[in-house]
Amino acid sequence: MLPALHSIAVIEIASADWAILGACLALAVAVILFIFYIQPDASDLAPHRTKLDQLLERRDTIYDNLRDLRFEYRSGKYSEGDFEAMKTALENEAALVLAEIDQVTGAQVRRPRGTRSADGSAQ
Repeated sequence: MLPALHSIAVIEIASADWAILGACLALAVAVILFIFYIQPDASDLAPHRTKLDQLLERRDTIYDNLRDLRFEYRSGKYSEGDFEAMKTALENEAALVLAEIDQVTGAQVRRPRGTRSADGSAQ
């Protein structure tokens, strides 16, 4: 009776091995199809940061640099001439970035309510 039980166990192990082998083969085919045949969506390739986001980040970086420059000048790291030259360069760069932000947003100068225009009339 022992030999009969032994042969049944071998058949069950062999069928389990085939099931595992089949699952591995199916997974390999799915991976190959995914890698070579599925095309990315156009939105996956689009930049996620807009031009305005980039400009605002650049503006914030310039402001941080100006703050750090003032701190380092006050701590004696830079001479007055070096400080003024670097400050002027950063302020000019900030002005360019702010102008570009205005272009991107289409911002116009808006006066608060109750101010007077050039001809003296209230708005």
